[in-house]
Amino acid sequence: MGYRPPPMPKALLVCDTPWVLNEVLASLSVGGWEVESTDDPTQTATMAAESGVDVVIVDMQVQSMGGMAVIRDIRAAFQDVPRPRTVLLLDRSADTFLAKRAGADAWVLKPFQAAELRESLTPR
Repeated sequence: MGYRPPPMPKALLVCDTPWVLNEVLASLSVGGWEVESTDDPTQTATMAAESGVDVVIVDMQVQSMGGMAVIRDIRAAFQDVPRPRTVLLLDRSADTFLAKRAGADAWVLKPFQAAELRESLTPR
């Protein structure tokens, strides 16, 4: 049995805006992240559980569902088991209040720098 490199960290991105998808993919191309994406916010908790992701990145508004509701769904679905870290992509700095209220672990204001997003993915 030889050396096995550690598994790549996994992220699930929940967004329906092409530029956000492209920015997140570009930002996470450094660091060996495996990124899965969906534009269906109602399936986020199920996908996170099935994929075993380390972090869920949620845009502030996806289709007709707010990012706060998606974060709350994830928290509810993972009540009894360790849950993935949650990061909310904010539209404006005033949304920080909403991110805290939803229970997001971290948040980043759009447009974001790649390093800023990567830093938000790991606990401090």
